[in-house]
Amino acid sequence: MEKRVLAIDFGASSGRAIIGKFDGEKISLEEVHRFSNDPVKVGDTMYWDVLRLFYNIKQGIVNAKLAGGFDSIGIDTWGVDFGLIDEFGCLLENPVHYRDLRTAGLIEECAKTVPNDEFYGATGIQFMELNTVYQLYALKKYRPHILERADRLLFMPDLFGYMLTGKMTTEYSIATTSQMYDIHKKGWATDIIEKLGIPTRLLGEIVPSGTPLGKVRQDICEECGIDEVDVISVCGHDTQSALTAVPAESKDFAFISSGTWSLFGTELDEPIVNETSLKMNVTNEGGYGSTVGFLKNIIGLWLIQESRRHWNRHGSDYSYADLEKLALASEPFKCFIDPDSPEFTPPGNIPQRVRDYCERTGQPIPESVGEVMRCIYESLAMKYRQTLDNLEACTGKTYPAIHVIGGGTKDTLLCQMTASSCARNVVAGPIEATVLGNIAVQLLSCGAIESIEQARKIVKASENTVEYSPENADAWAEAYERFKAVITK
Repeated sequence: MEKRVLAIDFGASSGRAIIGKFDGEKISLEEVHRFSNDPVKVGDTMYWDVLRLFYNIKQGIVNAKLAGGFDSIGIDTWGVDFGLIDEFGCLLENPVHYRDLRTAGLIEECAKTVPNDEFYGATGIQFMELNTVYQLYALKKYRPHILERADRLLFMPDLFGYMLTGKMTTEYSIATTSQMYDIHKKGWATDIIEKLGIPTRLLGEIVPSGTPLGKVRQDICEECGIDEVDVISVCGHDTQSALTAVPAESKDFAFISSGTWSLFGTELDEPIVNETSLKMNVTNEGGYGSTVGFLKNIIGLWLIQESRRHWNRHGSDYSYADLEKLALASEPFKCFIDPDSPEFTPPGNIPQRVRDYCERTGQPIPESVGEVMRCIYESLAMKYRQTLDNLEACTGKTYPAIHVIGGGTKDTLLCQMTASSCARNVVAGPIEATVLGNIAVQLLSCGAIESIEQARKIVKASENTVEYSPENADAWAEAYERFKAVITK
């Protein structure tokens, strides 16, 4: 008998509702709703339009019912962001976007209270200003009245789950993105949180990935015309959802979850927390079955997406294919940027920031659109090489191939450059890894699939992959040495 589940998948710029149909051997996908996810800036603050997003969840439910129905719902989103609920169960304000500038400088400020080695030793999480802990510290510092009124913090997938069911829980994978989870004690890092003056009453019980949250509220069932169905707390963090669907045949594998962000890493049974991983600023995030996603957050397709938006705002109608062609027609290895340099995180004129970076580091300045794009593409590929080197140094393992999953698999130029830069074969696919991971955990929860190993075999049987082999290895290796010298200036 066919099993049907509904995956609600939110990215940083769009969301989808997709029915996963499992016939016992393969999973097929049917998209029933797609919508944009546009942040809204009001005054100096950038917010998520959470009510519009919830409206689209309900629209996805309606469309899924009309397409034949479903047995359960799972929701995954980006990490770190949250909503605050008051004692009456009401959302206090729209969740603030992780690209908001309220956390600028707070890593250094918090380190005066909790030294970085102590912080990392407990949480094992990469230091990034957008992390939940710094957002909460910003509230304590600048808007303490909001924290005083708050009774509960709900990360984005848990918030949408609460809106659907009226039940509050905190799912494991999304909790670990916060930099407030103690990976050794397997619970909240209350000592650190209290030292920073953040109220621990906000933090609820953490449940394993795949835990049933509850039934959809009766009023929503009536509004959407559906019978009662379960909402499952799948791997709420989209990266961990995607990691669940890596079609790897062996236990040890390297992957890049490629989208607006690139998450480069591997899956481990236990976290790695030592001086080397701290120096390399590598993160340990929770995954399905209490596994650890040992990975590095890297700015990814954001640099290309935001550059395209800038040029199109100024009258040029470039497609992504156009930008690839212009990059390929430009001189290789002319200049490089560090994609993770802080100036590339906020929205705005990325091309000019690329030029400014090159000028500041004494390199040739890319002038044309193609030269800027070539610089971005090659710099991303070089950053992947550096991350692979660090990953192998930390784990003591060698990874013969890299699995690229997610939307970035459609970027053939970046996939080829990644293979060439890393001197590894790249296996690209599936594109819909996050959705497939969401669906797989729902099927694991109801017993339709027995294990994560079986789930990965089913994904491999359900999806096609494309393999890329390294090209011009010597030229890439020589350029990589120049890249490393540039980003340390």
